[in-house]
Amino acid sequence: MSIRFTARARRGMVALTVAAGLAVGVAGCGGSGGDDKKPDRSASTSKTTGSDPSAQQGQSDQPLAELKGTDGLLLQVTSAQRDSGGFVTVNGTLKNDGAKDLLIPSALSGNETEITKNGPSLGGATLVDSKGKKRYYVLRDTEGRPLTTTGLGTLKGGQSLPVFMQFPSPPTDTTTVTLQLPTFSSATLKISG
Repeated sequence: MSIRFTARARRGMVALTVAAGLAVGVAGCGGSGGDDKKPDRSASTSKTTGSDPSAQQGQSDQPLAELKGTDGLLLQVTSAQRDSGGFVTVNGTLKNDGAKDLLIPSALSGNETEITKNGPSLGGATLVDSKGKKRYYVLRDTEGRPLTTTGLGTLKGGQSLPVFMQFPSPPTDTTTVTLQLPTFSSATLKISG
């Protein structure tokens, strides 16, 4: 299932994503703050099925890296862009390289309760800054939803899905990081911007 957004809706989602990223950055990336309220599951936020407010912008035909997963899953990273808002957006394509339909593994969501309670996503992804000796986890909005592609389900044989993940930005002098995603090989990425 593919959902298309108008340019106006996409700009609105970009603004919402930037605002949420800044809110999380100000609030800090650790701990839940003790707020155990259930997130609002309105249609505007919960059914993004593979949507990305900026994934189609700035992607090239040649991937920066390829990560091989289980059962023929392949993640082709097309960009790792540092944004002025203090985060890094990783864009790519998740592809079922096999012939059979494939259910996306739940392990991709990671094991943090705050993220997994929001459904299947790429919330288990991390960026590792070897130079600064730090690991960066996928950002979350104020209600605990990961700032990454959500609503992952089944990919048919040969089917591709545009995906994105947003992380806090490493220091500007860090230009190379390692992307790690559960059940996938890791890959070194050069951050642009």
